Amino acid sequence: MDKLRILYVASEINPFLQTTDVADYVRRLPQAMQERGAEIRILVPRFGLINERKNRLHEVVRLSGINITVGEEEKPLIIKVASIPNAKLQVYFIDNEDYFHRKSVFFDKQNNFYDDNDERAIFFCKGVLETVKKLGWAPDIVHCNDWMTSLIPMYLKTTYRNDPMFKDTKSVFTVYNNAFSYKFDTDLLNKAKAMDVSDEALAHLRTADFEGFVKLGCAYADAVVKADEKCSDSLNQIFNDSPKRVELAEEDENFSEAYYNLYTDLVN
Repeated sequence: MDKLRILYVASEINPFLQTTDVADYVRRLPQAMQERGAEIRILVPRFGLINERKNRLHEVVRLSGINITVGEEEKPLIIKVASIPNAKLQVYFIDNEDYFHRKSVFFDKQNNFYDDNDERAIFFCKGVLETVKKLGWAPDIVHCNDWMTSLIPMYLKTTYRNDPMFKDTKSVFTVYNNAFSYKFDTDLLNKAKAMDVSDEALAHLRTADFEGFVKLGCAYADAVVKADEKCSDSLNQIFNDSPKRVELAEEDENFSEAYYNLYTDLVN
């Protein structure tokens, strides 16, 4: 078969930013797949904690300049890129002054959850797919990691289902134990709307909470993976209720083979 094309999407990746286990997971797995001959792209938000000068980020002008709709507003999308030291991997960063320039990730200095984290997630998910379109790079697999990426499988099955760039794309959603207790405003569904996205498509988001995002990702992904055995009871229930769940031994020395087989099974 042709070289497998895998897009990894996450809220963070080492060495640029680490606040949870997501950063390690998304650092190891793409390199392991690249070593197996896959073609890799990685997209993450450019949170303000990421030092652009130290990490040698620079804007990709040909990819920037798109406006992304979040509810009634349009926000400009800036794309930056940097290379992972000692690895032949590039990371693309989704940036926007309103959403990603504050010097923290999801919580402020008083440990208050940002009330626009839903908008930041929506902007990020839409921005990822529009960036890939502009790259002209059709992924076989989009591997989404954690709640912030959970809208992508739904958009692939609705707004982008007939797009030539994504018509054969399969999605994987990895669930992490990174819960938050905040409930978003009830206009979350309107913010997340896009072409061919009905209220029913977003039904899981009606709870406007962490579990709603996870349920949405599990409902639309073609395969669901649990990253941590020590998940909460509610997350375990969501995972166990998913007909698409896949059991993978993360600590197995052959973990890359298990993922490679998962990806190729989905594509074939």
